[in-house]
Amino acid sequence: MRSAGIAGDPAREREREEDGVAERLLQIEDRKGTTQADLPRPPWIRVRLSADPKVEQTRELMRRLALNTVCEEAACPNLSECWAQRHATVMILGSVCTRACAFCNVETGRPDAVDPEEPAHLASAVAELGLAHVVITSVDRDDLPDGGAGHFARSIGEIRARAPETTIEVLTPDFRRKPDALATVIGARPDVFNHNLETVPRLYKRVRPGADYAHSLALLRDSRSLAPGLFTKSGIMVGLGETRDEVRQVMDDLRAHDVDFLTVGQYLRPTPRHARVERYVPPEEFEQIATEARDRGFLLVSASPLTRSSYHAEQDFRRLQAERARRVGEAASGA
Repeated sequence: MRSAGIAGDPAREREREEDGVAERLLQIEDRKGTTQADLPRPPWIRVRLSADPKVEQTRELMRRLALNTVCEEAACPNLSECWAQRHATVMILGSVCTRACAFCNVETGRPDAVDPEEPAHLASAVAELGLAHVVITSVDRDDLPDGGAGHFARSIGEIRARAPETTIEVLTPDFRRKPDALATVIGARPDVFNHNLETVPRLYKRVRPGADYAHSLALLRDSRSLAPGLFTKSGIMVGLGETRDEVRQVMDDLRAHDVDFLTVGQYLRPTPRHARVERYVPPEEFEQIATEARDRGFLLVSASPLTRSSYHAEQDFRRLQAERARRVGEAASGA
């Protein structure tokens, strides 16, 4: 089964992609003058810093192997904590994105050529760090015919060869208008397929231009159709102006598309050019969101102010496995 796509003349499609990149570059330029004052950060938003030498060791390894991490590029608040535990989310396909999402700190522009050695370098890092679980993500590469799907598949293959015991989670872009891309990634047999909806559909035009809510949901559904035993995962940010009812609707949509794992975290504005924080959601409201999500049947829910897609990914994967096994066992005993 293919993910949703738009068929047509390849030259026309490439021209449309280039026009879309140019439009998004203009959107970034327009945002440079936006300097709305931030809301004061509440006491529950505290970034954890670590003096653990493993943080610098992880940084040096990434530099030596010429690897990018979303931890650094997206200014993740959990970097020190995760790197002290030797967990880093590697960002393949370069550090320049062809989209200009209003929440994201990754650079937008015309990307460099794809590094053919990157999958091997990534596998070397996984083996050297002795990772039990690795998360691979990427920038959007609308400029590539397959959106970078083949590079994802090669990266998974290299890790399987160098570190066969390591479980692999992919956090992919939407591969919009790349009809065979999803099948390429799923065919490489990742253990977890993650694609974030990021926000509620009403805010897509402002927050996630270039993406389509229905397409992203279809991508998650189709990943499960291609690999029924695959774990699926998605996440959203709150604090961008959404309502609780809109968050509930996103939960319902994800469950209707058979998604196993939901993450919900507070949006934190990377720079004054980016979308403004409309509200800081208190911890007790995150607990309410988590309860409502569990009641809808998700295998696992992570909801807190500093929750991010890859935060505690290894531990969460083990919990996913255990919860699925528990439910399968309950179903079997009750049959």
